[in-house]
Amino acid sequence: MMKKFQSALLIHHRLHGKLIISSKIPVKGKKILSLIYTPGVAEAVIEIAKNKDSIYDLTIKNNTIAVVTDGSAVLGLGNVGPEAALPVMEGKCAIFAEFADINAFPICLKTQNVDEIIQTIKNISPVFGGINLEDIAAPACFEIEERLQKELDIPVMHDDQHATAIVVLAGLINSAKVVNKDLKKCKVVITGAGAAGNAIAKLLNFYGVENIILVDSKGIIGSLRKDLDDYKKKLLPITNKDNLSGDLKTATNLGDILIGVSQKGIFTREIIKSLNHKAIVFALANPDPEVTFSDAKKWGVSVYACGRSDYPNQINNALVFPGFFRGLLKGKITKITNHMKVNAAQSLASLIKNPTPNNFIPSIFDNRLVPCIVKSLLK
Repeated sequence: MMKKFQSALLIHHRLHGKLIISSKIPVKGKKILSLIYTPGVAEAVIEIAKNKDSIYDLTIKNNTIAVVTDGSAVLGLGNVGPEAALPVMEGKCAIFAEFADINAFPICLKTQNVDEIIQTIKNISPVFGGINLEDIAAPACFEIEERLQKELDIPVMHDDQHATAIVVLAGLINSAKVVNKDLKKCKVVITGAGAAGNAIAKLLNFYGVENIILVDSKGIIGSLRKDLDDYKKKLLPITNKDNLSGDLKTATNLGDILIGVSQKGIFTREIIKSLNHKAIVFALANPDPEVTFSDAKKWGVSVYACGRSDYPNQINNALVFPGFFRGLLKGKITKITNHMKVNAAQSLASLIKNPTPNNFIPSIFDNRLVPCIVKSLLK
């Protein structure tokens, strides 16, 4: 482990977990005990039994979400399992609490069976006002989200897909201004066609970007490929309009924008040099990006971002999910649309009035961030 991050492990050792549960009311004396527990609590039970919607007024459900994973796609570390996923889920819950005042509880499931995951989430859903799916590998994540969105009456979002796509679109809106290019006319290459890459391509297409190419570990995604799963086949009508085939180098030739949601180090000097003049590169693999800031600048990239919080211009879903879920809960929104996602991206981008290569996306610590996203959902 790099020396600068040894302190991260030390702080986890010291804290023994980053979360606590505390009572809103001190339980001091029999009178309070009789009101919040037996016998007084029976009144709330009877009320909810008569009217299930009153659960939002009488319990934590109105401001509580579950952050659920199966540990199959944690950061860029892969299928590390539910136990190893817990520190990330705790961190995400801490961010919900700190930035959006949302109660979030980490749930790491010891199964990677799609039906079991769906049924488990349905079974625990009465407690929660929303479900945040996290670090679940493709293609399982697509089916899990789609089915839960249909079968539950609370919002369900796999934010590795949608929050990532929103912050990428926001970053590109401002990056295109920096290099004086029309985003909708840019050639965009995305490496990694899992959850994030899939969602980024779909949202950029919905926004109006006309030339998008996706590349997975086996090459360019196109109609000539015979090994595509159903979810990659769904991308064919909206990507690779010239029906290219080949490797990443073929895809990036004269590309304006290169987005990585794949693995560290794959954006070589040759790849970067194949891009168009005034190239934009988002290297978002975590914890280590596809190309470092220093190499990207040395090889001529005009605008660079990565997903890490220790570099400027962090393109990370953490900029989106606190405000997005705050808006969903506040507006009692149960279904998420592309229009909501574009509105959120545009609002996020609008916080930077004069974007520059070193400042084109707000910091997570910008106190305007959550309110602007909430407002965008409630339009």
